[in-house]
Amino acid sequence: MVNNENLSRGDWQQALGLAAGDKRLDVLRRIGASGSISQAARDAGISYKAAWQAIDTLSSLSGVALVERTVGGSGGGGARLTAEGERLLHLADALALARAEVLARFAGTGEALAPARHGLGLRTSMRNQMPCRVAEVRSVGQGGPVVWVTLRAEGGQSLVSVITCDSADLLGLAPGMSVLVLCKAAAVRVTAAAPEPRQGVSTLAGRVWRVARGREVDEVTLALPGGVFWVGLAERPFGRRKGQTAHATMAGSAMVIALSD
Repeated sequence: MVNNENLSRGDWQQALGLAAGDKRLDVLRRIGASGSISQAARDAGISYKAAWQAIDTLSSLSGVALVERTVGGSGGGGARLTAEGERLLHLADALALARAEVLARFAGTGEALAPARHGLGLRTSMRNQMPCRVAEVRSVGQGGPVVWVTLRAEGGQSLVSVITCDSADLLGLAPGMSVLVLCKAAAVRVTAAAPEPRQGVSTLAGRVWRVARGREVDEVTLALPGGVFWVGLAERPFGRRKGQTAHATMAGSAMVIALSD
């Protein structure tokens, strides 16, 4: 039986909107079983870095910490699921069981099930995913083909997405709507200092969570207000340390708006 107590602490609908075959929930499950992120990555057949990406994405979508590090022991420490991480997996199991029961019921009637459309259960390479609310939809120019969509993140920061009028109409975007904002990590520039404000460009302030050193650029993960992680690239060597403030900047054309069922 799923414990419904305190479900409002996490946005489980966002996190459980992933496809059943997505490895991110599998990674979370393997961390709970092994107590190790590196072992979970090996068991899932992915890299250690990809395992961290899975944790960051699920944590961002749910809005709560799902994994915490443990210190000490013969192995020098490991990782374990938080109570919210355990709850997310219980909910995933309950949803899988309910889905199986529905499919079995349809199969028993002999009624053919319509094949899933390509977009359902979509997996994406966009690592930055953040729940937001639409604050404003504004046309650019007189009868222009694009609109600026101002979005509010849970932490109170604002984003701007530039999309076509047709896309805004098809999504039915209106102030107050809950949406999911996606952005490629490669489209995000991370800097120590806040950049000068520019029209159609968004800047998010956060604290450095992790820095992955590269040959040409460094990859930086920022922890944003509201429990969301945001990944981008910085000129190397990036001078900020964990816990220090940094800024992520993105063009409005790089911000994709999605609706979840």
